[in-house]
Amino acid sequence: MRNPLHADSLATVRNLGILAHVDAGKTTVTERILFATGTTYKRGEVHDGTTVTDFDPQERDRGITIFAAAVSCAWDGHRINLIDTPGHVDFVDEVERSLRVLDGAVAVFDAVAGVEPQSESVWRQADRHGVPRIAFVNKMDRAGADLDAAVASIRERLHPVPLAVQLPIGAEDTFTGVVDLLRMRALTWTDEGKADDAAPVPDELREVARVRRRLLEETVAELHPGALDEFCDTGTLGDGTLAAALRDLTHRGDAVVVLCGSAYRDRGVEPLLDAVLAYLPSPLDVPPVHGTDRDGGEQRRAADPAAPLAALAFKVNATATGRLTYLRVYSGTIEKETRYGTPPHAAPSASPASCASRPTGTTGWTGPSPGTSSP
Repeated sequence: MRNPLHADSLATVRNLGILAHVDAGKTTVTERILFATGTTYKRGEVHDGTTVTDFDPQERDRGITIFAAAVSCAWDGHRINLIDTPGHVDFVDEVERSLRVLDGAVAVFDAVAGVEPQSESVWRQADRHGVPRIAFVNKMDRAGADLDAAVASIRERLHPVPLAVQLPIGAEDTFTGVVDLLRMRALTWTDEGKADDAAPVPDELREVARVRRRLLEETVAELHPGALDEFCDTGTLGDGTLAAALRDLTHRGDAVVVLCGSAYRDRGVEPLLDAVLAYLPSPLDVPPVHGTDRDGGEQRRAADPAAPLAALAFKVNATATGRLTYLRVYSGTIEKETRYGTPPHAAPSASPASCASRPTGTTGWTGPSPGTSSP
């Protein structure tokens, strides 16, 4: 049976993090992603202490993320390696270590509060590392939720060009779905979380959706030369051109695609996953990494499984069987029962046979290089 996490090509890999202010619903978004992708059979809940990524007893007691946690899932033929990062200001170092190894990120915002202080902090950290982002405005079912106000706060406080590609259907406790402004279709969810993505736009939102789509096209045309050419020639942008331009703008950091939903109620998670695949970069889309070899010489490595190994150890966990080291593999392939050195004079680490049952690492995968241990 084929492993759904197996990636045939680096083009089908996404290495991303979830960033947010504390209590914006970041861990709930992560848990719903794991549930939607079939990685877990039950929804993990922060208030019940049943989440996958908040595994430490302190995290479960306090209901907050303290340690960055890495998990993997599969969606639409792609492997997604995901790091759930802390949102509390006291744990910014965990966020910094994670950003160093990410290719992209999802920034989660509270639909009522909009941009909050730690939202700004992690956004600036991501700016320093050049990490492309998309935004997810969460908790659209809460009293006072306002997508337009949240988008305005992103524009005013974070200073990118926010491009909302969805329009909410309903508000607060009547929030039932979104209008996809690219396909001009409605996506609605039942109370059980079942999605219908083939519904027409509701009559009462048809004109608003048309105006929002036109505004989206005009804004993208102003930012993207290729889109501008088509817009000037035809007066509009095709769905393919618009999607390609949004991807380019996201990669360059010139704009941020904005989606919305309610993760707790399982509304908006599937289109968020689709947006991760559509707009965030694969390892092949990011610049080559620069580093130092064992002789102290400078090296430049692009993502290539056949190239010499280049990896960064970004996190170490103490476990009952020893220390488990998390690696970001930039090039090459990690094999079991192999020893690797670290430049320039550090002791080598080993990939022991005792962990041979775990899958070996491949270029661009973020997460524990399975079986990697150190004395």
